[in-house]
Amino acid sequence: MDWSGTGYILSVKKHGETSAIIEIFNRERGRHLGLVRGGISRKLRPTLQAGNQVQVEWRARLSEHLGTFTIEPLAFRAAELMDDRLSLAALNALCAIARETLPEREGFALVYDAFEILLANLDNPDIWPALFVQWESGLLTAMGYGLDLSNCAATGGNDNLIYVSPRSGRAVSASAGEPYRDKMLALPAFMIGGRFITKDDIAAGLRLTGYFLETRVQWGVNRTLPDARAQMISRLTDAGYA
Repeated sequence: MDWSGTGYILSVKKHGETSAIIEIFNRERGRHLGLVRGGISRKLRPTLQAGNQVQVEWRARLSEHLGTFTIEPLAFRAAELMDDRLSLAALNALCAIARETLPEREGFALVYDAFEILLANLDNPDIWPALFVQWESGLLTAMGYGLDLSNCAATGGNDNLIYVSPRSGRAVSASAGEPYRDKMLALPAFMIGGRFITKDDIAAGLRLTGYFLETRVQWGVNRTLPDARAQMISRLTDAGYA
């Protein structure tokens, strides 16, 4: 029942005296756990950090077993971002959300591809916050809770879409949503092709995707969104990006 491939570390937990259980995100096999013998050693500690890219080989006698990983480092993304508190907060949030929302051992190729793009841009705060919102929106779609932002839920038109219904996840136009504006979620223009992005758009986008991740994905497993996401938003706000 062996397989090998590349992936990104999502979490590391000490197991016993010297080993660690890690979660990686692989394009074909999704979120996958395995035991790394000697995982807390000084040699492996720099490699086993959330966000790092690794080459892995997984072995188990039966597919349902935890199995063991052998690990080779490919990219030390965590170390590259260590001195940037904002980017590091985004890295922690990205890994935490993937860990908390993705079912185990199911491939999500598009989510993985967007994960890589986002990870590659985490050193640029003018770019990654909008990518983060779009990644979460794509995650919702992959999990079966995609937002329908193509036209107004009430009129069928696609002009002046500025709201999203919290009940249906569908876009709503300014005129149709006006009587219910206090109950609506704001729809930032960049999520439907707008070219300009403001800090208010980022804040609105994170509220929008966060609401549906919380009430659709996490509600079903009786969990809330990870604290790392709230910490990221707080740092974005303090830095004037949201």
